[in-house]
Amino acid sequence: MKRKRISTALAQGKREDGRGLMDFRKIVIKKGILEKAEGSAEVWLGDTRVIAGVKVGVGEPYQDTPNQAVLTVNAEFTPIASPTFEPGPPDETSIELARVVDRGIRSSEAIDFEKYCIIPGKAVYVIFIDICILNYAGNLIDASALAALAALQSTKVPKYVAEGGEVKPLDASEPLELRDLPIAVTVGKIDGSLIVDPTADEEDVMGTRFTVTVNQEGNICALQKSGPEGLTLEEIRKAINIALEKAPEIRKLLMES
Repeated sequence: MKRKRISTALAQGKREDGRGLMDFRKIVIKKGILEKAEGSAEVWLGDTRVIAGVKVGVGEPYQDTPNQAVLTVNAEFTPIASPTFEPGPPDETSIELARVVDRGIRSSEAIDFEKYCIIPGKAVYVIFIDICILNYAGNLIDASALAALAALQSTKVPKYVAEGGEVKPLDASEPLELRDLPIAVTVGKIDGSLIVDPTADEEDVMGTRFTVTVNQEGNICALQKSGPEGLTLEEIRKAINIALEKAPEIRKLLMES
């Protein structure tokens, strides 16, 4: 019944909630909501609610990138967000979400990781982004990517200095420098129709999900597809064009928030 109801509406060019196929739900962004985090943000995408927090510390770099800071993204699906979420270690869905958010930030080179190296091969900044889902109503990827980016915008980085091969903290901080604002746009496919910002009911019946992350210059910096159904070349091109059109609109909201 759910699929038939949704498909019937889509065939008429509309959604169950009254939106058009290419319309996002209302987006609300609040920054700096957590006092004890170096950066934080809350995003409402319709009824989907996500919080992202940023903690910044000092640690050892990876061996293959000895002069670059470390970025770590984690996502937590709390049971209070949905009856389908269960407590316990991260499952495939939360791991995928974290990786898509991480890839968008990393591939767009939004952060100059070399700038946040303190002692090459020994000490670099470690940037942790923790994403917490508070209410699930569909399209967690776009909401989470936006929350992570907004949290980074509000982040204050503690200053450290290298003296005699040792790292010493300074009683000061500065805003985290962001070189780009990559925006993730997720397109769903239901019975041949492409839609943006799918709700939870639409995600239950859609055959595939395709996320395109776009940087400020309008270039694609990350792609992610999931779901059993395939996409034709024409559908992929259409989804990319949708993302290229919608990303600047969402980025404007982020910059104005």
